[in-house]
Amino acid sequence: MHYLYARSFFRNTVSFKKSEKAIVNLYINKAKKDWLDRSLLQKTMLSMVLHRFNDRQLPQLILEHLKETSIVSEEKGMYWKSNTSGWYWHEAPIETQALIIEAFSEITDDKNTIEELQIWLLNNKRKQDWSTTKATTEATYALLLQGNDWLSVEGTAKIKIGNEKIDTKKLAKTKLEAGTGYFKTSWDANEITPKMADISIKNTSEVTQFGGYYWQYFEQLDNITNEEHTNDIKLHKELFVKKNTDNGPTLTKIENTKLHIGDLVTVRIELQVKDNFEFVHLKDMRASTFEPVDVISSYKWQDGTGYYQSTKDVATHFFFDRLNKGTYVLEYDVRVNNAGDFSNGISTIQSMYAPEFSSHSKGVRVAVIK
Repeated sequence: MHYLYARSFFRNTVSFKKSEKAIVNLYINKAKKDWLDRSLLQKTMLSMVLHRFNDRQLPQLILEHLKETSIVSEEKGMYWKSNTSGWYWHEAPIETQALIIEAFSEITDDKNTIEELQIWLLNNKRKQDWSTTKATTEATYALLLQGNDWLSVEGTAKIKIGNEKIDTKKLAKTKLEAGTGYFKTSWDANEITPKMADISIKNTSEVTQFGGYYWQYFEQLDNITNEEHTNDIKLHKELFVKKNTDNGPTLTKIENTKLHIGDLVTVRIELQVKDNFEFVHLKDMRASTFEPVDVISSYKWQDGTGYYQSTKDVATHFFFDRLNKGTYVLEYDVRVNNAGDFSNGISTIQSMYAPEFSSHSKGVRVAVIK
């Protein structure tokens, strides 16, 4: 298949020998019969080979099949569950998605589908790293290949915050970043009013746009509640007293018992991850009465995921190179060191390169008696 794909680029300049043509026809006819059994990458490659060898029916059928088996999301675009990373060289989701975009651009004029495919590539880059030069060049080529002008930097979004309109056209000459159209604006504390919580954004162009709005303020740690809104990462934290019994170690929530100096406390952090992420940072604050049992920073493996754990004075930090979709439970132990009433702070998790993907736990107080 890869040989036929490579030769298809030179079909008009280099002709097949008579002996080669018989072999090529044999393999093309075989591929036509069993194309449904092939992988996503091979189906796409076959559609381009057949199209370049003047077959106008089966390539269209293959692409229609790809659309029918795809998943289309307003946020993520068009993608396939089977397009995942693996141990084999051909299990490359970025290169496969880029080739699919190339196939739709060459065989059809379906700009809507092409843009949905491109949106998936952009969303993938927000959460993950294109780890090879091949993946990066293929993806960049696919994004600029066809469709709308994604490099347009004209101010086309109508943004209204409270009663104030942000004129992006006026920003175009001074603040818009060349190539992406990115701009950032902010307000001081004395300029912010309750009406600014009402935001409306209208995209007047055909180009997909991304944006974020952040409202930052100070709050007592004890008053912070769990983040409830839907996100790709959710975090929940609980504290347990750990005691050895005749039946083995037992865990009791601190809400149902009293803490004493010398008690061993297990910190349990539950992560719910709805998509694959790379380069994620988890910061778990702790009360000043807690002294970590394990103070040596090291790489660890727990509950199906690996991370680097670093213990500092105020918090324990977890650094994930990769955090796959799923639910994870992380635990570590601390020792109660002082009596009194303490704030245990909160736990926060955030993508280091896409800060809009974040979550935090609620604030908790810890009481220790002598």
